[in-house]
Amino acid sequence: MFDRPRANERAVLVNIKFSSSADDQIVEEFVELARAAGAEPVAQVSGKRSRPDAKLYVGSGKAEEIRLIAEENDSQLVIFNHSLSPGQERNLEKLLNCRVLDRTGLILDIFAQRAHSFEGKLQVELAQLRHLSTRLIRGWTHLERQKGGIGLRGPGETQLETDRRLISKRMKVLKKRLEKVAQQRQGRRQTRQKRNIQTVSLVGYTNAGKSTLFNRMTGADVYCSDQLFATLDPTLRRVSINGGEHVILADTVGFVSDLPHDLVAAFKATLEETQEANLLLHVVDATAPHRDDLIVEVDAVLKEIGADEVPIIQVMNKIDRLDDAEPRIERDINGVVRRVWLSAVTGQGIDLLRKVLREVCLEGEAMTSSALESKEKGQGDDVDVAARIYYGV
Repeated sequence: MFDRPRANERAVLVNIKFSSSADDQIVEEFVELARAAGAEPVAQVSGKRSRPDAKLYVGSGKAEEIRLIAEENDSQLVIFNHSLSPGQERNLEKLLNCRVLDRTGLILDIFAQRAHSFEGKLQVELAQLRHLSTRLIRGWTHLERQKGGIGLRGPGETQLETDRRLISKRMKVLKKRLEKVAQQRQGRRQTRQKRNIQTVSLVGYTNAGKSTLFNRMTGADVYCSDQLFATLDPTLRRVSINGGEHVILADTVGFVSDLPHDLVAAFKATLEETQEANLLLHVVDATAPHRDDLIVEVDAVLKEIGADEVPIIQVMNKIDRLDDAEPRIERDINGVVRRVWLSAVTGQGIDLLRKVLREVCLEGEAMTSSALESKEKGQGDDVDVAARIYYGV
């Protein structure tokens, strides 16, 4: 159904530059994505173009260069750090005489390997089928004709039509199962709301340290590793922030630039945990050389999934790798918490984060309730303004 590379499959990586901006971070991330999928990058090919070629994405000369490099390195896989059309993939495979994978297919493969829960597997399979449905013709040209030969003659549909129908049928089944999962999640959220339990969701770029922070805060044993997309399946745990007071902390999948739309659509049920959260903790790798760009990428994804209106606080993680960084809380001119600097690995600053959660989730909740009560009594203008300033809105 889905072409999954073998472990340590030798791969040639192709990254084409279309702008004058620096792309060192983009290339480094691309290499890490390939390794996360189990590929062994043996060569990298770069180039510059004003726009993609309609037939091969790259020019004919660059395509020939890729073919020679793949042959020299005995590589049977070429991975593009771009989204290719089905026609471009097909044309490149004919010319290069090896398998071609684009960025979307690469990320889908990583997700397929990392999904462990029932829900995660359903979501990945749905995303795979959506991606595959546009590429059925690739490698299936011998089946475009109607079935023929001894024992196979008949007026029935072509093999390609059969495959498309079966994929469409399977996608409908997956959507129904995911709808049921979404209803179950909604039921659990409603139960938490009735009990007045706040939900705090960890979001951020992949490999920013969300799972490490989650384990540090909750005492859980969620798998974490220094690699992209170490976490795929969401996990929720209770966290004590003030004696008997608790909040629900949710560990979610990390974001990445150019996140495939198929994945965003398929992971709707999971992403609702982010949309419906009372507070988002945006975990940022404070050591990343282009951390401001990564913050922008995460903000863009949050907007795409409809979570950009949820109150958010940045958590600057990995300060143990910085020379002069100390655990601290940063506030704006109105006293609203904007950033918390800490290290999830060493535990530095974790107490400050708990203090912030108490302030925002408990004191902020009480302040909002007081504002609403005063407003109902006709005295709410000043208090309501204070509450809005508190939340930075």
